[in-house]
Amino acid sequence: MQQLSSLDAQFLNVETSTTVGHVGSLILLDPSGAPDGALTLDGLRDVLEPRLHLAPPLRQRLVNVPLGLGRPYWVDDPDFDIEFHLRELGLPRPGDETQLGEQVARIHARPLDRTRPLWEMYLIHNVGDGRQALYSKVHHAAIDGVSGAEILATVMDVTVEPRAEEQPDEVWEPAAPPSPVDLAGRGLASMATQPLDVMRTLPRALPHLADVPGAGYLPGAKAVSDLADSLLKLASAGAKGRSVERRTILTPATPLNGPITAHRRFAYGSLPLEEIKEVKNAFAMTVNDVVMALCTTALRRWLLDHDGLPETPIVVAVPVSVRTDEQQGENGNQVSVMLAEAPTHLADPAARLAHVRLAMAEAKEHFDTVPATILQDLASVIPTALSGLAARAIFRMVTVGAFPFNLFVSNIPGPQMPLYVGGARVLGVYPVSAITDLTGALNITLFSYDGALDFGLIACRELVPDVWNLIGYLREALDELLELAAAELADA
Repeated sequence: MQQLSSLDAQFLNVETSTTVGHVGSLILLDPSGAPDGALTLDGLRDVLEPRLHLAPPLRQRLVNVPLGLGRPYWVDDPDFDIEFHLRELGLPRPGDETQLGEQVARIHARPLDRTRPLWEMYLIHNVGDGRQALYSKVHHAAIDGVSGAEILATVMDVTVEPRAEEQPDEVWEPAAPPSPVDLAGRGLASMATQPLDVMRTLPRALPHLADVPGAGYLPGAKAVSDLADSLLKLASAGAKGRSVERRTILTPATPLNGPITAHRRFAYGSLPLEEIKEVKNAFAMTVNDVVMALCTTALRRWLLDHDGLPETPIVVAVPVSVRTDEQQGENGNQVSVMLAEAPTHLADPAARLAHVRLAMAEAKEHFDTVPATILQDLASVIPTALSGLAARAIFRMVTVGAFPFNLFVSNIPGPQMPLYVGGARVLGVYPVSAITDLTGALNITLFSYDGALDFGLIACRELVPDVWNLIGYLREALDELLELAAAELADA
């Protein structure tokens, strides 16, 4: 039995009729190497079931503490049934990418059943060109990008023949669920220790309160943060004060920002990693910098399409894993966020690229001054009984007239080798993330796999109905950067 962290619990608290808290992935498969040339649901279960012990969240469900006296717990599901979580469906002919994206969007928009382990996996047949697909979703309260990739790896192999996984010495038997009295006692105990947690984390977190995306819009946040920073300097004789001035980033209004609906659109595509690295090497940048430049150009095109191009840079939130070596293999969220300007307002490609490089360097410099645990620290300060109300109130306050950023862009590292699921070769791994009123109507997440960057774009159907256009714009943006790189090398 494991209690959710304060940060993990917030992914439950923010769910509404228009917002879901799970994340997922779409895996394209070439089934020609699978038995009889196709992956079956039975074959998928035969691969996954012996490996469930490698991913404990797959057999755990939530239990709530009575009267909200404490955060929920993960407990073994005594009624776990893998067949409930493994499902299959077929696309109508021709089974093209648009149909696949539409089906994934529909499934992704549906909330998970909280009375069961919070995951589902769908084997999709009749995908064009003789392919199949595997779509899965897991609640964000259980995983972040890194731990999610680790869970996904339980179903994958590095060879066509699935590996024989060594089984635990004892057959899995679910532990007896805790009684309401036991849960209430644990909740009261956690309430008693929360003041100590606050005393431990608050001095570390308060000087950086105004640096948290969105917190600067809360009344008094900057004043509190500056005062705490001054007191910390005095207490430490100036040795531990801020080394970098606090940034002031203004987020412009765009068609991406507004109340979202419950409907989704999903589009996906891949770009060659080798071409990304050509640009990286030509301009002495990082892969992440090039990704941001690609997204900036694609978003500029989209904003022009919708007569919504602001005169100032848009603001992008970039999740950053703060998982330590000791935390590898653990579930839950070990993540923070940095903000970077994306110069969509610049028409000249070379100027946009130069601005992106400087903006990313500034974002990283600022991020390094903020404690890696800032999100966890601030989440732990909110009293447990009020955490749900607080999360929803903050969403409403922050999104009234101003937004902390325009969208999320996230890059998850993956293996650079072919992978297989039940003998079917993995052709691409396309993330399917989440959107909220706070974070914008579009999320761009990519996964690096086997020589490619695989982009997954999830969006609100009403605000971004033409999400597939962005996939084409990303390809055009890379072609533009390749031309700049060739000219740069020719002049060198």
